Amino acid sequence: MPKFSGQFADRRGVLLGLGAVLACPAVIGRAEAQAIPASFTGNGPVTRGADVTVQRVNTRQPVVALTFDDGPHPRLTPQLLDILRAANVRATFYMIGRNVARYPQLVARVAAEGHEIGNHTWSHPSLYGRSDAGVLNEIDRTSLAIQNAVGRPPVTMRPPYGNLYDRQRLMLYAERNMPTVLWSVDPQDWQRPGSSVVRQRIVGSAHPGAVVLAHDIHSPTVRAMPATIEGLAARGFRFLTVSELIGWPRWDQRRIRIAARSPRS
Repeated sequence: MPKFSGQFADRRGVLLGLGAVLACPAVIGRAEAQAIPASFTGNGPVTRGADVTVQRVNTRQPVVALTFDDGPHPRLTPQLLDILRAANVRATFYMIGRNVARYPQLVARVAAEGHEIGNHTWSHPSLYGRSDAGVLNEIDRTSLAIQNAVGRPPVTMRPPYGNLYDRQRLMLYAERNMPTVLWSVDPQDWQRPGSSVVRQRIVGSAHPGAVVLAHDIHSPTVRAMPATIEGLAARGFRFLTVSELIGWPRWDQRRIRIAARSPRS
């Protein structure tokens, strides 16, 4: 069973940088491969799944993270990448493992263009009621597929539908050092309300430290992105990946690999 090993590309060890101050001003990072803070909420040691769950970051800085779920899509994801490149915006893509295995060259393009890739399970099931082994199997297969495609594994995960019990989030953190990333802005684009509505909902609901949920498998969502990015920028927002938002090094610049876990004593 895998866990992460390796160094940051800049060899600074566990220095978290300014982003960590914004995300968790009272927290000291753990000296592990991922430098996970002792608690994302800043309320002491990790004892609950909520302590390792990210919905938003408490900051006054005008920063947001655009995240896209369920891809990669062979037609729409390239269109979205062109839009993001033209706007000089980096985003985070929570990918389904079986899609990663199907389109590895597209996954490699996402990473090569500076975006972050997160784990969205292998087959997109609801994880409620799954055994720990079943949850880890969904996560591990996906992490390995992403590593095979781009040379590094994801460092965060998002459960399909947001369905992961508090106990399961704590287990995932303990077993794989991975926080659970949810969202604070949801345009409900899966209902396909139209591009203008998606844009209005995101731009109107955005706030400092927001994690924006969207899907790169819906044409109206992708069509909404140029105006969405323009609208957010007009409100003064800057765009970060999830890792940057929570104070970690840029994922695309990290040197980490999946390594065999040591047997428990």
